[in-house]
Amino acid sequence: MASPNQYPLYEHWYKTMNWLLDRCDRMPKHLRFTVSGRMVTMSTDIAELLLEAIYSRDKLPKLQAINLQLEKLRLYCRLCKDRNYFTLTQYEYISREINEAGKMCGGWMKNHSAE
Repeated sequence: MASPNQYPLYEHWYKTMNWLLDRCDRMPKHLRFTVSGRMVTMSTDIAELLLEAIYSRDKLPKLQAINLQLEKLRLYCRLCKDRNYFTLTQYEYISREINEAGKMCGGWMKNHSAE
């Protein structure tokens, strides 16, 4: 079985999650159990689902769950931008990274469906 590090989506998400966790750590403390807490949970859930997909025979349900989590995370990132917890530059960066992860996940789903 291949190592998780051999999956481009896993590597991409690890870097994205690391960036996002740094930003969440810098948010105001009153957001720790709400917005930033949810974002941390979602980003780590995505990482766990990626590992489950890598080691699972039936990958499609895991990939669909990843896709849904990415959509939820997009919502929270937009909220952070609108409430000025993210700068416009930070929002543009994380949006690109989430979009790229979504494209990679979609490609994996398409490839898995063809098998």
